[in-house]
Amino acid sequence: MNGQHFIKNMDFAKVVEFETLVDYQEGRVVSRTLAQGRPLSVTLFAFDKGEEISTHSAGGDALVYILDGSAEITIGDQTFNVKKGESIVMPANIPHGLLAAERFKMLLIVVFSLN
Repeated sequence: MNGQHFIKNMDFAKVVEFETLVDYQEGRVVSRTLAQGRPLSVTLFAFDKGEEISTHSAGGDALVYILDGSAEITIGDQTFNVKKGESIVMPANIPHGLLAAERFKMLLIVVFSLN
């Protein structure tokens, strides 16, 4: 290996469960960035009940995979209840937001254009 790493904030050559890499904290959204840049960012999140990411747009397609609990995810004018083991894609440049009707953890992968 040349010593250059592209993934951060987790051990290499070790089996882990993503769900254990972020902990719930009362009244907070906790995040752990694993990779960031173009064309890709990878982040783990833990949302306490009632916490949210307000409606916004992003410049890349965002894939959400629910690791624990369930989330209320709004994309455009549609709302989806996404639970543990399920995923959904929030398309680039479409307003979206997330609400923790209960505590939940997610893996977020955002893919950006190279142009």
